[in-house]
Amino acid sequence: MNDFNSSVARGRTMDASIDAGLRTFMLGVYTKLTWGIALSGVLAFAAGTWDPLTQLIFGTPLYYVVAFAPIALIFGSMFFMKNPSPTGSAVLYWAIVTFVGLGLGVYFYMASNNISTQTAGGISQSLNYMTIAKAFFITASAFGALSLWGYTTKRDLSAIGSFAIMAIWALFAVSVIYMFLPMLGIMEPSSGMEWLISGGFALLSAVLVAWQTQELKEGYYSLAGDGRSLAVMTNWGALNFFIMFVNMFRFVLMMLASRD
Repeated sequence: MNDFNSSVARGRTMDASIDAGLRTFMLGVYTKLTWGIALSGVLAFAAGTWDPLTQLIFGTPLYYVVAFAPIALIFGSMFFMKNPSPTGSAVLYWAIVTFVGLGLGVYFYMASNNISTQTAGGISQSLNYMTIAKAFFITASAFGALSLWGYTTKRDLSAIGSFAIMAIWALFAVSVIYMFLPMLGIMEPSSGMEWLISGGFALLSAVLVAWQTQELKEGYYSLAGDGRSLAVMTNWGALNFFIMFVNMFRFVLMMLASRD
């Protein structure tokens, strides 16, 4: 997913404060991200509060499609979108936004039905609409600050970004293994491990927000004048940002909803 961005920018830092073209390009990325977050929020609310959709998503095998489709689409794009088109990358973006949004409906379902859960470590988690709103605004504020820093900093973030990408894939592998071990009876579920995995994704995503912003800024200069490639990069940038935002949001919500 990051291959397209990495191929066009490798750590060059430029002063783009007065470049109207760059501002327009970045605004396009943030606008698409904003619409994606808005759509996922609407779908999450509908999936969690409208009974027919709630039963369809969480009461049938369709749940597994919703849960695993984003991962399948991301992996599939690595093999089948080596030379992505603006249309293809846009379809991928909106498809992932849709599936993730439907999956997030579980939080609204918990909030609307006053459902509390308990982790393996005995930590009680309860949600309400105010908690979800707080988590969203905290995440949005942190995301905005990190992206602004990535846009304005003169520091080369390519090494940090490369490390974070490798770390997040390693953490993903750990999370997959951890998901299956309790099912096989090899180990018991652990709230500590759940916090570690969720926190790791959130921290690494926060690092990648700044790095991705710098990559997009520099990539714009490499592709200036190539409308097709810029359109594809807009979709990739919005998709990467969306995934990072969701990772951060989930961890913030997990913290706010937890109480001993």
